[in-house]
Amino acid sequence: MTPPRPGPVRLTDRRARAWLTRAAEPGQAATYALVRQVGPVEAVRLIRSRQAPPSVLSAVGSRCDEDRVDQDLSIARRFGIRLVTPEDDEWPAQMLHPMLLAIERGVPDLAPPLGLWVRGPLQVDEAVRKAVAVIGSRASTAYGEHVAAEIAFGLADRGWTVVSGGALGIDGAAHRAALAADGITVAVLAGGLDRPYPAAHGALFERIAGSGLLMSEWPPGCAPYRRRFLIRNRLIAALSAGTVVVEASARSGTASTARRCRELGNSLMAVPGPVTSAVSVGTHELLRGGEEGGARLVCSAGQVLEEVGRLGDDLAEPPRAPPVPRDGLDALARSVLDGVPVRHPATPERIARAAGVAVLDVLRVLPALELQDLVELTGEGWRLSAAERRASSGG
Repeated sequence: MTPPRPGPVRLTDRRARAWLTRAAEPGQAATYALVRQVGPVEAVRLIRSRQAPPSVLSAVGSRCDEDRVDQDLSIARRFGIRLVTPEDDEWPAQMLHPMLLAIERGVPDLAPPLGLWVRGPLQVDEAVRKAVAVIGSRASTAYGEHVAAEIAFGLADRGWTVVSGGALGIDGAAHRAALAADGITVAVLAGGLDRPYPAAHGALFERIAGSGLLMSEWPPGCAPYRRRFLIRNRLIAALSAGTVVVEASARSGTASTARRCRELGNSLMAVPGPVTSAVSVGTHELLRGGEEGGARLVCSAGQVLEEVGRLGDDLAEPPRAPPVPRDGLDALARSVLDGVPVRHPATPERIARAAGVAVLDVLRVLPALELQDLVELTGEGWRLSAAERRASSGG
């Protein structure tokens, strides 16, 4: 029996969650547990009256007495931002469930969001129902941006949402490629959606908000502090069936997303780079593995979908070399062709001796090889065609 959909959220619940998104930094298990146990309205009352558990009061600190809910909601309306809560129909409960399981196992700082500030026309749950994160270094190379764009375009073209962090470098390349494919992309940001960061991506964020989603756990006006990028990385990993790391240096925030991906039990993938590239050191470490387990090597959107797609339905095509005329030859024709000299013409008898076959077989096969432009007849005998001579010299 399908459980009933939640009813309309009460205004008091929404205001309480708006207050909590400013008062408490996301991911804290103690605050999440309190809200889950007593509800958002009672949790706010306990926090503001200093009756909440000490761990929660310590996490909120001096924000206990601050109330900017009216201002936050007013700014949100002005910028077309909405607050999505667990009581709303579009809440991505299924994607976030592994976060709940993780904190029940004692994994620190991995609690689900208390609310999501969202800008864009799509329902959150529908947008991330089939999603893959494509992330990497801000200091990316042309190679990395090309690969990220190829993978993101391929995913979007096949109906998958591309999730990333909106940063310069790999993130931006992934978002732009998904848009170019007329697909869906979601940017998970580390500050208020009214303050786009980086500023250089202001136009890109407008394009994403037009057809995809901008998303943040922080209300309008919040600055993207350094620690908040690490906090939001857990959400990028959670909203995606798998995470693809394209380029990452030895000391990269991307590593935290990869760790969160493992902790959530989602697929972790990485793209190899040149062994001389400093921005591929991190990806190569992921591919080497270790005590926590390594990443799966992927080179294309097809290989990514083989990891995260439906069993038997999303298999990647195995790589194949371009077809050559020799591919369709039977064993006798191959033997005769091997006996034909590269440059100096030879008689059928000489070719038969070199190939170890009968002269009559050589006489029967050579005209067929000539029709396929594999050999040519000269005044002195048979030799490889010009095309085959070039292929032989190159191979």
